[in-house]
Amino acid sequence: MSRPVVDQSFLLRRRLAEAARGNADACFDLGLHYASGDDEDGIDYIEAHKWFNIAAMSGDARGQQCRAELAAEMSASEIAEAQRAARAWLSQKTAVAA
Repeated sequence: MSRPVVDQSFLLRRRLAEAARGNADACFDLGLHYASGDDEDGIDYIEAHKWFNIAAMSGDARGQQCRAELAAEMSASEIAEAQRAARAWLSQKTAVAA
């Protein structure tokens, strides 16, 4: 029996929901998703850095390593944009939880 094909957007939404609940593995997976260009928009280093950063802030060593490796390929302004995006996402998540 073959496995059913799962819609990529469904998987992405699921990981986003898990990330919103504080799942560091989901954050790391989202970083991999954007770093590898798994969707129709292709590679997005800023979004990938954002998710690796959030994973790293949750204590995920893989997130720390991937964030550092990715940062070596990014400009200072791209890193700053990714950091702002991570802070904004965390602020929004905290506001929703309150």
